[in-house]
Amino acid sequence: MKLFDSELKVMEVLWTQGQKSAREIVDVLSNSIGWNKNTTYTVIKKCIEKGAVAREEPGFLCKALVTREEVAQSETEQLIDKMYGGSSELFFSSFLKNRGISEEEAARLAKLIKEAD
Repeated sequence: MKLFDSELKVMEVLWTQGQKSAREIVDVLSNSIGWNKNTTYTVIKKCIEKGAVAREEPGFLCKALVTREEVAQSETEQLIDKMYGGSSELFFSSFLKNRGISEEEAARLAKLIKEAD
């Protein structure tokens, strides 16, 4: 599932604070990033259309239908497909070349790789 940055802001509210009314989401995003009511409602509607959020009555209650982990996995897979031809090896190689990791991180990654087998 591809979510845009604006949609991720709505999802972040729901992931961190749980089920909220649209009005409560408006209040949170108005205070944190200055969005107005119309902008917030438009983004909530897009999240609903994508199946990321469910709307319940009464009170236009919104709840996340996808977890942060599911979205992160989908976004990562799309990035690897788009930029590295679907090759996890090329992705990791590029990541390590450009960013590097500590010995502790390398040990944890080696353990994760071993456990995945």
